[in-house]
Amino acid sequence: MSAVTPIRDPKTDSLITPQNAVITFIDYQPEQYANVKSIGHDELIANVTTLGEIATKFGLPVVLSTVYVKHGMGNTNKGLLEALPGVPELDRTSMNSWEDPEFRAAIERTGRRKLIIAGLWTEVCVAFPALDALREGYEVYFVVDAIGGVSRDSHESAIQRMIQAGATPITVLALACELQRDWGRPEAERLREVLRTYFGRMRALRA
Repeated sequence: MSAVTPIRDPKTDSLITPQNAVITFIDYQPEQYANVKSIGHDELIANVTTLGEIATKFGLPVVLSTVYVKHGMGNTNKGLLEALPGVPELDRTSMNSWEDPEFRAAIERTGRRKLIIAGLWTEVCVAFPALDALREGYEVYFVVDAIGGVSRDSHESAIQRMIQAGATPITVLALACELQRDWGRPEAERLREVLRTYFGRMRALRA
């Protein structure tokens, strides 16, 4: 049996670790879901919920943001809130969350320079903060299968815009595996639980 790979410094590792990254969930609200056309809603919700569970199981700092709730927009969807127990919602009016002082302060307080972004819609609520964070020197990753735009063209053009600016696409399961890195390391059961739940959801969608 081969030995478990040594754990590199988790704070300076070039890859994502539970100790060097922060994740943000932006505007997973009913009104935002309703207009997503680039991915099926059931698949999107399954992916987003799994992403929330990954953030919780691996202990990533989470910044959860909503837009305009105090003026009538709905709160974050129930499934994601349940996957992120105890995480407060930061409400704002700006379309670009990076322009909201409370949101930026929450990111900055973590002291982490790898920023993982998920949100609705891709062309606005993901792209705008991603571009600004890149300009501020953050390493930005966007979770491509947990976001969606108002059309396929809108989604794809925003992805190209972010990539050209220096952001990196990643998928829900790739992120989970990158955080764990080795089956022989402690707490590998958290990844097994993620995989069982995720593939269970996918089978249910295709049944």
